[in-house]
Parts: sequence; C-alpha cells; structure tokens
Amino acid sequence: MSVQRTTLADVAASAGVSVSTASLAFSGSGPIAEATRARVLQAAQELGYAGPNPLGRQLRRGRSGIVGVIMGDALRRAFRDPVAVQVLDGLTATLGPLGLGVLLIPGPDDASQPAVDPLLSSAAMDVAVQMWGGTSDDPVLEMLRRRGTPAVLVEGTPQPDVAAVGIDDHGGMAELARHVLDLGHTRIGTVTLPFDRERAEGPADAGRLAQLSWEITRRRLSGLTDAGVSPTVVYETPASLVENGAAAGRALLSGPDRPTAVVCQSDLLASGVVLAARELGLRVPQDVSVAGFDGLDLPWLAPDVLTSVAQPLAEKGAAIGQAVEDLLAGRMPEPRVLPVQLRVGTTTGPVPPDA
Repeated sequence: MSVQRTTLADVAASAGVSVSTASLAFSGSGPIAEATRARVLQAAQELGYAGPNPLGRQLRRGRSGIVGVIMGDALRRAFRDPVAVQVLDGLTATLGPLGLGVLLIPGPDDASQPAVDPLLSSAAMDVAVQMWGGTSDDPVLEMLRRRGTPAVLVEGTPQPDVAAVGIDDHGGMAELARHVLDLGHTRIGTVTLPFDRERAEGPADAGRLAQLSWEITRRRLSGLTDAGVSPTVVYETPASLVENGAAAGRALLSGPDRPTAVVCQSDLLASGVVLAARELGLRVPQDVSVAGFDGLDLPWLAPDVLTSVAQPLAEKGAAIGQAVEDLLAGRMPEPRVLPVQLRVGTTTGPVPPDA
C-alpha cells in the first residue's frame, strides 16, 4: 500500500490560502502578512510537510546550487595529499554559507582513461573549479566552455575567460634555490610533480623536459633554474605521494656521484627522499640536504623538520570560494596570486666538506 505524500496544495487548503500564498510563506520573502505566514507554517507542521522540494526551487531559479570540483587526479591519490584536503576544507567552508554544495569529479587514474570524466558533460553545476594541471588547450576547460559553465582554474595557465587562483610558485622555489646555493651546494637534484597526463616516473631527459605541459610543475622548475640552479638530474614522479618521493630518493642517492642537495616540488615527495636517505644510511643534512614545498606539518618525520616553502592552503581554498561567488554574481574576478614563505627547518645544511 502506497502512502500519498503531503503536498504544498494540501497545506494551502488546510490553512485556507492559495498555493501561491503558501509558497510565499516558505520562501521567507514577498507580500504576506505575518499572521498568514504563521497559519501556513502551523498547517505544514500538523500535516508533516517539510517544505517545497529544494531541487525544484533551485531549478526554477536557474541554478543547481552545485559547484563541480575537478580534482585532476584519482580520488584515491588526492585524498592522501594533505594539500588537496586542506584546500578543499577552505573551499567548502566558504561555499557552505553561500548555500552551495560540492560535487567531486575525479581525474583519470592513468593516461589510458579518458581525460574528461563523463560527469563533466552531464552533471548539473553552476560553476566548475579545476584544482590543478590546466593548460591553455586542456580538454577539461574546452568541455566547460562548450557547456557555457563558468570556471575557476587553480594553479593553471591564466586565461582571459577563466577565473584564476594560484600562489607564487616561481618566486617561492627561486627563494628556496637561493637558500640551497648559499649553503654551498652545486650538485643539486630535483624531484618534480607530474609533467602531464602520462604521469611518467624517472629521470627526465631533454626530450621529456620539452613535453612538460602542466603549469604548476613548469613554474616550480623554472623558479629553480631561473635562480641559478642547473639540476644534476630532474626526476619526474607520477604523483605527490611519499612512496614516489622515496623511489626518487633511492634512485638519486644510491650512486657514487649523488647530489649533495635534493629540492622537491612537494613536502610529501621531500619526506620520501628523507626516508630513502635514512634507509641508505645517509644523514640529513650532514650528508645530503633535502627541501620541499607546501609547508605541511609532518610530525611523523621527527626528529626532522623539513625546510619548505609554505603556502596558505586554507586561504587558497577561501580565495577559490570567493572567485566562485563572484562568477555567480556575474563578475569576472581579478586573478589572485597568494604569497608564499620560506621556512628553514633541520633538513638543509652546508655542503659536506668531502663533496
């Protein structure tokens, strides 16, 4: 036996008003007497009616109330990265008071999967946020343009029709490079974030470097080289995870001509290099200096405290949310570039005397 659902018309009939008047009572605005509003709400309570369907109300307004967040990586990797989690936390804290929800859209697990998740072409969303990896010819952005969906690009290539939020990757990495150079290091290796959707792993030769397309990786690498570092090796990783940094560290530090310093494009990669150095019996920083980027709190790495470039993760998430608010109001916000800060820890020191 089915139970008939109470409708707004039932409430209106019980309160002795029209359906349009009952609707105004629930909207919280419009020309309706307070006594009439109270009578409608009392009838709704007696009938067990919770209110109009929110989806229907949103669709009548021409809005879904949803912000699509395109992660740029498989969720199983993204949620192991404190950077992604803290930025998302700052974003959702800003969107919640605006009455907006979030739809997480994963990136491909590897290059064999489509670059654009099917959700991107069909899911209801008012604004899309692409977390990172964007390039000027990114298929994700092309899909959003075809749909006419306003977009916020995080850590990507700035474009005139897309809101942009980022940090001073280049300047932060340049400052870190100068710190390592001032300590006397000349044999400096670097461990990078992915170059592109291929997510290759290993030393990158000149041909591979020429294929580098993801903006966040390019900016951090150019910050290093523009500050005067000519890396002895550029080691590309498929993801910003500790195990990827450890694999890179074992490869870079096992040979006889190992670098005396390793500069990494994330703290998780740097912490992996530190763990690899410990495995190999190397002291940090007496035998090898290691530095990262992000400014994460990693108590499990004790007694080491990473030298790192700290970025304002929660503030970046809030800035993304503010850009979403602007786009919903019909305004194209100015690009935001947030400052970063070098934090010297215990993992960098002078070049070893016998190097």
